[in-house]
Amino acid sequence: MRSTDAPLIEVVIAEPLDGPTAERLRHLLAEALELRPERLVVDLTDCPFVDATAVSVLLEAHREAWRAGGRLTLRSPSPRLRRLLELANLNGVFDITDDRSGQLRPVPRHEAEAAYPKVLRP
Repeated sequence: MRSTDAPLIEVVIAEPLDGPTAERLRHLLAEALELRPERLVVDLTDCPFVDATAVSVLLEAHREAWRAGGRLTLRSPSPRLRRLLELANLNGVFDITDDRSGQLRPVPRHEAEAAYPKVLRP
């Protein structure tokens, strides 16, 4: 059983996520993850642009949340970001939703593990 201080933390992004803002995002997500939430939601509804640096930051946060037993969810990413995630084969790694109701679908650990890329070792 994991001990959490917060079951859900939402981070709303309302500016482009590129090199300069990606570092601020890294610090913001690190602070949120220190609270060990069960679910960390990054709301990208009003985010006009996400570059590869920011995707890397989101992936790092996802890995950290995963290691702590939590889950990172991207809410309402743009069609361009969805396509980028698909091309990078990351669309199955992140939990992606357009649900703004606050009632996020629980992601069973076995379902999430099935989507997470496996590292094959000889």
